[in-house]
Amino acid sequence: MNCIDIETPLGAMLIAEDGDGLAGLWFTGQRHFPADASNWPRHRTRLLTDAECQVQAYMDGQRQTFDLPLATQGTPFQQSVWQYLQTIPYAERHSYGQIARSLKKPASARAVGRAVGTNPWTLVIPCHRVVGSNGTLTGYAGGLDRKRWLLAMEAESRQKTFTPN
Repeated sequence: MNCIDIETPLGAMLIAEDGDGLAGLWFTGQRHFPADASNWPRHRTRLLTDAECQVQAYMDGQRQTFDLPLATQGTPFQQSVWQYLQTIPYAERHSYGQIARSLKKPASARAVGRAVGTNPWTLVIPCHRVVGSNGTLTGYAGGLDRKRWLLAMEAESRQKTFTPN
């Protein structure tokens, strides 16, 4: 595993690659932050530089999607949830139950929540766009304050880019 540390408006982040693609992107100290990350070598590569540039453009409201190769990991169910998360449009929100129903597993909202919570690609796979069934902001591995900020930034950025006919 190779990584770099970056600064964002929401604090420090770690971006890691494993040779097959982006292995993860975490806010420092968030839940599920890799325990051994302090031992990983820090070498800037083209992929890590591209990821940093895309994260900064996203945080500045200049980018709505990411174009980065992801290293496959996780169970088939986790991967199906993570693939679904990538279909949630910028500045929109889907509920855990909505995702479970879309995956044809309507009783699996809690399992969806676990998969969302362990998503290693914070921002790149937009887990912050998932909310409770009544629209309330529920857990986010990076913290609810960051989730609020990300959703507000997306909504504001979307308003700025909207041009009526």
